[in-house]
Amino acid sequence: MAFFTLSVFSISLNAESPRAFPLDMFLIIDGSEFFGETKAEAITWINSHVVDRVLRDGDRITIWRAGDTAQIIHSGYISGNRQEIKNLLAAIPSAGRAPDFSGALIDAAARSSRTTQDMLPYTMLVTASAAGLHRAITGEARHLLRWFRPEREERWQVLVINPHLAPRVETAAASLMNFLR
Repeated sequence: MAFFTLSVFSISLNAESPRAFPLDMFLIIDGSEFFGETKAEAITWINSHVVDRVLRDGDRITIWRAGDTAQIIHSGYISGNRQEIKNLLAAIPSAGRAPDFSGALIDAAARSSRTTQDMLPYTMLVTASAAGLHRAITGEARHLLRWFRPEREERWQVLVINPHLAPRVETAAASLMNFLR
């Protein structure tokens, strides 16, 4: 019986590490009323860890507000001052009854599949709503949440999602099995 470990490529995303290719960042923000009481803390974290340290000039970012329906509130390339993005994130209303993560994830996955070879797609979902996340996990977008890594805080979490990892894992596993034969 053969045992093997399959490593998944993971990049350390910060401004200090050299990166030869731009990101195509898909950022999905909980727009439900559940996110309201933790929003300031979560947005501060996003600004510090993502906007200030990860994003660079030339990266593309698309931001969804996942309220009662998923809505793109910004899409564009990073160039210079990032204050516009910080202001936009701070202004996201938290008024929806349940976040539409499924709609945002399906749209992000479709856009991610069209990312050019010279860019790295990177999807993040920020939530404080267990109920909204449950709907995404059990609904039509559940296959998109198969490969993710959580970054948990006390009252909210960030999921770093790779909706297109399954084919790569299957290809790597098949290659390894062929090699072992």
